[in-house]
Amino acid sequence: MQRDSLIQKKIILGSQSPRRSYLLSSLALKFEVRIIDVVEDFDPELTPEEVVLYLAELKSKAYLSDIKQDEILICADTVVSLNGQIIGKPKNFSHAKSILKGLSNRCHDVYTGVCIMNAEKSVRFADYTEVEMMPLTESEIEFYLHNYEAMDKAGAYGIQDWIGYAKVKGIKGSYANVMGLPVHRVYQELLSF
Repeated sequence: MQRDSLIQKKIILGSQSPRRSYLLSSLALKFEVRIIDVVEDFDPELTPEEVVLYLAELKSKAYLSDIKQDEILICADTVVSLNGQIIGKPKNFSHAKSILKGLSNRCHDVYTGVCIMNAEKSVRFADYTEVEMMPLTESEIEFYLHNYEAMDKAGAYGIQDWIGYAKVKGIKGSYANVMGLPVHRVYQELLSF
């Protein structure tokens, strides 16, 4: 399928993440956001990559009865992992502070799992990016948490805001993946639909 055919398709983003909406819109494709709440429980023995694949597929299955014949659904999940341990979204200010202290002056991994499906087929894949964080002082962490939205983000930070510009020394992999959607892979997979 070429891009011209793709823009005729009805794409559904099964996510309430404003970052995923922004990233998908950067592909210049029309899409609609639909939100269905899903309980995101998973086996703690799974690897970070297995977790994001499982959760992306779990989310997509919640939409099965809602997807029409001419629609393509995209669901995704992102986790931050430090030394193989998944770091979720912060529960409160104190937890966010603790997470950022743990990421300070270290490398961590960001995994995003994506499930794309329509009435005929389903494809899932994961993307991985390594992020190197510079040292974060106590006052920098306080500044960040008081001035930016951290509570809705895996790892308690957004690479697209202050901490990403001032304190991320480098990344190996997709920047968009760290934001929550590896759009380069999503685009290629959508062409196959």
